[in-house]
Amino acid sequence: MNWTQLLTDIAAIIAVSAPLIIATMGIYLSERAGVINLSVDGSMLLAGMAGFAVAYTTNSLILGFVAAALVGGLIAALIAYLGVSLRISQTAIGFVLALLCTDLSSFLGNPYVQQTGPAVPAWPIPGLATIPVFGQLLFSHDAVIYLSLILVPLLAWWIMRTRSGLIVRGLGERPDALFARGIDVIRWRYLMVIIGGVLIGLAGAAYTLDLKQGWTYRHMAGTGWIALAIVIFGAWRPWRILLGCYFFAALQTMAGRLQDNTWQIPTQVLQVAPFVVMILVLAVVNCLGAPELQRWINRLPTPLRRVIRFLTSPAPAALGQPFIQQ
Repeated sequence: MNWTQLLTDIAAIIAVSAPLIIATMGIYLSERAGVINLSVDGSMLLAGMAGFAVAYTTNSLILGFVAAALVGGLIAALIAYLGVSLRISQTAIGFVLALLCTDLSSFLGNPYVQQTGPAVPAWPIPGLATIPVFGQLLFSHDAVIYLSLILVPLLAWWIMRTRSGLIVRGLGERPDALFARGIDVIRWRYLMVIIGGVLIGLAGAAYTLDLKQGWTYRHMAGTGWIALAIVIFGAWRPWRILLGCYFFAALQTMAGRLQDNTWQIPTQVLQVAPFVVMILVLAVVNCLGAPELQRWINRLPTPLRRVIRFLTSPAPAALGQPFIQQ
């Protein structure tokens, strides 16, 4: 592999990971606030279909993304109402909505299958795009990819360095302590879940209007479940989640590269392989966190123990637990 090919592949990984990063940050916000959103796969499909349909009908990319964001936000608001206010099982709600939204996207999106609509144009940044190496890697993309590049640093700074970020962390860890200090836990959870849903909706439109332009049946099905797995793999930490997104995008890029070589590997195997590898990695990380293995892990050298502990950080303590605010 020559230097030019390597730069092209890295730029492709950054581009492929962009919608996934946006979706995982939406999940991160919701789960940091203590609310599980398992509807992500269906939400992305329905929002992506709605975004493409509106953009196709109006010939406006802005309206398409706005429509996708509204769909994602409305689904998240429903989850917040049922899971936070009515205290129905968040896991059950998420599964039902994932299936419902998936089928709705197929039914409502049927007129738009195989249609050619508007797509997000490339937007090289003047002056920066011509910088050797970094220009091609970071400044020769489009608005969606730029959003993915700045979203993680912004959220990481906000969560760790601001008072409102401290409140969000408290929502997922000790909501009773926040309530005792006069914080409206229910309102904050609604806000975070809806903002997270908006990001998930934008991620759906990022597929249909940018990365995988157009709409087909189950256009990016399975991606939402991978996004959920990456958040778990990333231990609810923005930078680790970002690495998980790049890792999955690298697997997809490698799979695409192998399709072009002379190896006699079925295309279906290469398409499924990134999902399988990601699930296996998640399973290994979860197994390392099992209490039964702790005695064996404690016998390992200190550097290795630190790596394992880094990989097996626990979920927010109040994740998925209803809160009664009186």
